[in-house]
Amino acid sequence: MSKVIKEMELNDLRGTFKDVRDLVLLSFDKLDAQGEYTLRKTLREKKIRLKQVKNTLTRKVFKEMNFSVPDDSDYWKKPTVVAFGPAAVATISKAIDAELRGPKTAAKYREKVKVKGAIADGQPIAFDLAKTMPTREELIGQIVGMILGPAQSIAACLTGPASSVASQIQTIAEKKEEGAPAA
Repeated sequence: MSKVIKEMELNDLRGTFKDVRDLVLLSFDKLDAQGEYTLRKTLREKKIRLKQVKNTLTRKVFKEMNFSVPDDSDYWKKPTVVAFGPAAVATISKAIDAELRGPKTAAKYREKVKVKGAIADGQPIAFDLAKTMPTREELIGQIVGMILGPAQSIAACLTGPASSVASQIQTIAEKKEEGAPAA
């Protein structure tokens, strides 16, 4: 491959992965064209893109982007397909796992599509861990729950004594009404 072509491919990879920090690495082994089309189409509907890459060039681009994937990693063995999108690594991993293990598609992809691993914020992680990580929406929900729990306790502490005093005043007022002579 000439230097000009290699530089063009490097620039294309830099542009493609410019804002990407979360991705999943796959390997297609003897997957036919129809199977690959179906997988790409299904993932595209979920806004996940697949890109077949050359390992040596991708390794170079990832180093430039400060991804800490070692050169001797299993990620760089066999041909590599990178799955990425605007979503977090958990969303990408769950979508890929659902497609590969789905009841209608599991037989089609068995032994043909292998997951090499995932990269979350530039750090390599196991695919099983990536699947169990919470998505962005789940994390926001957890944080809101953590904030609301103590806030409700504080509100209860502030309103508790006030409501107690109000009920005592109401009880005293009712007793005075009962004890008043009838005219």
